[in-house]
Amino acid sequence: MFFISGAIIVTFSVIGGFVAIGGHLAVLWQPFEFVIICGAALGAFIIANPKTVLFGMGKAFGQILRGPYHTKETYLELLSLLYAIFRLAKSKGMLVLEQHVENPEESELFRKFPKFFADKHALGFVCDYLRMMVLGAENPYEMEPLMDEEIEVHHTEHMTLSDAIRTVGDGLPALGIVAAVLGVIHTMGSITEPPEVLGKLIGGALVGTFVGVLLSYGFVAPMADALKAVYDSETKYYQCIKVGLLAHMQGYAPSVSIEFARKALFSNVRPTFYEVEEAVDALPSFG
Repeated sequence: MFFISGAIIVTFSVIGGFVAIGGHLAVLWQPFEFVIICGAALGAFIIANPKTVLFGMGKAFGQILRGPYHTKETYLELLSLLYAIFRLAKSKGMLVLEQHVENPEESELFRKFPKFFADKHALGFVCDYLRMMVLGAENPYEMEPLMDEEIEVHHTEHMTLSDAIRTVGDGLPALGIVAAVLGVIHTMGSITEPPEVLGKLIGGALVGTFVGVLLSYGFVAPMADALKAVYDSETKYYQCIKVGLLAHMQGYAPSVSIEFARKALFSNVRPTFYEVEEAVDALPSFG
């Protein structure tokens, strides 16, 4: 929603300002300039990126439009889930978690937290480390670098999409110059035409530079930043899980472990201590 609003503001500011100073919109309509710039950018994008990036762009555009989706409510649910897991492990032993981690799709525990349950990668992340803990891997100093590495790999894989969009944005001004040069070449072939004809041709050629710069800094580069914000938000979600799991492995009480996890969050999405306390007090018992 914010991306669409921003795009509208950019468009109306640029076009509206041009009209306000007496510019004629018709001169900006140069469809073949758009074909040269956008077509070359698309071709370069296809050349530069593997299939995983090309096929992942559809989902990436949806994420750009939606924006970061981890909110205070999302984290409140996550902290409640972690508390339920830790309370169950403390009261009945780690082995009781085996039935949940081996078949998470049927787990009554995970199904009680729908936002988390819908994120299959996060579900797998939690189940993998709980499974290792059930099997006896309970040294937090050994587990922490492994968690960090997995989070970093996941983040890096996602960032290839953002980086690919940014590379296109970086190249658009140069492709706009290409279109402008081609327009000048076309103009030079009509050098014998009267000034009013030459002026229109030169103006059309310069539109290429304008379009390349506008698309780059007004749309494509901000899209890359918006996608990066989504992935950074997701990485913080996994870091919150990591901190909670490590605190539990060090033997802290469930309420203390989730307080460790809560402190890892940014202030704009961090539930208060009392909001978390109220949420966990309302949790049912799990077996």
